[in-house]
Amino acid sequence: MFGDLVPFNRRAREIESFFDKMFDSDFPFSFLNPSDMKVDIKEYEKEYVLEAEIPGVNKEQIHIDYQQNYLTISVENREELNEERKNYIRRERKFGRSSRSFYVEGIQEDKISAKYENGILTVLLPKSKDAKPRKRIEIQ
Repeated sequence: MFGDLVPFNRRAREIESFFDKMFDSDFPFSFLNPSDMKVDIKEYEKEYVLEAEIPGVNKEQIHIDYQQNYLTISVENREELNEERKNYIRRERKFGRSSRSFYVEGIQEDKISAKYENGILTVLLPKSKDAKPRKRIEIQ
């Protein structure tokens, strides 16, 4: 009668396995999927401010490009773990690349600036003086 149902305890074992891997990992933040980059974009009168959460990397691993009205943030993560003990040698490597792109028009390309502090990338995108004001359309 219940042959097609998945036992609840199997799902619990999968969740338990996930947490075991997360806390047993020697790589900091290796349980996070790099494509899960959380981004907030705020609009002000004179600029857009983009804030991206990118924990566990150095600023040298982050690349920002602006071409044809697309702002692209890419992160290349290379982690290596070398561990040597008596009669025990281990070397593990993890490589990953992730990127996000955003369409942003009407900005001054030569005035874009960015900073990276405490795992947060902040990109300032000054609006062009020629940019047309946006009109909000009310939903009825």
